[in-house]
Amino acid sequence: MSVLAQVRLIKFFILIGIMLLIVGYYLLLYVDLPTKMGVTGIIICACCIAFGLLFSLPTKLYLTTLLLARERGQQQKLTANKKIEK
Repeated sequence: MSVLAQVRLIKFFILIGIMLLIVGYYLLLYVDLPTKMGVTGIIICACCIAFGLLFSLPTKLYLTTLLLARERGQQQKLTANKKIEK
């Protein structure tokens, strides 16, 4: 899998995570699911928020690491090209 495909996949997972966080927040505050459904409503809201965090946070860390590695490689190529020109 190429780096570009990995970045796209990770961005997709971040988007899914943020959407789940928003859905969990919406269910919790605006639909007022816990008062309508009781414990089951609380569990549904908590699962949405938990899976949203699960999808979004670790992928952001990995994406940052991946982008830093790619930038470091580009800087090394640039430095090597400058040495060749001298």
